[in-house]
Amino acid sequence: MSELKDLVEKFIEIDDNLNEQAEAQIGENEDDFDEEAFLEEHDDEYTQLAEIYHEIEHQVFSEEFIIVSNATSEEKEIVALIISDEEEDKEEFVIPVFTDEQEADKAIEVFKEQFEENEFVCDKKVGSQIVADYHDDEEFIGLAINAPQWDFVINGEDVHDCCE
Repeated sequence: MSELKDLVEKFIEIDDNLNEQAEAQIGENEDDFDEEAFLEEHDDEYTQLAEIYHEIEHQVFSEEFIIVSNATSEEKEIVALIISDEEEDKEEFVIPVFTDEQEADKAIEVFKEQFEENEFVCDKKVGSQIVADYHDDEEFIGLAINAPQWDFVINGEDVHDCCE
């Protein structure tokens, strides 16, 4: 398993745990929940999340991902996942990227169920190049790592390498 995949899984685990604890404390009366006290009580976990996210930003910059494209159109198009807001007219999107062939294969199965007439092919591309390709598009949010299996998106503006 790649280091990036390990980091994202650890991030998701800590984040889910914090969300469950917050929901348990909120209970039925949201007015009684002291968010400031909760954040202070779990400061170590939030610090750890920030450190892991920062490391993910670096890993994504140089990681070679598998990207999936629709091979049935005249021009090969990279699959994008639309995130629409009912209140706004624009449709923002993320590019799903995969850490290994097994994750890409799982996603392709889901894509085939949704878009039966399409055929999909895989290519490899470095994270920083994918972000650069879409940087000027105002609707581009970022990269969805191992989507739709995982619910983890890294904002395109966050992808960087501190050493450059």
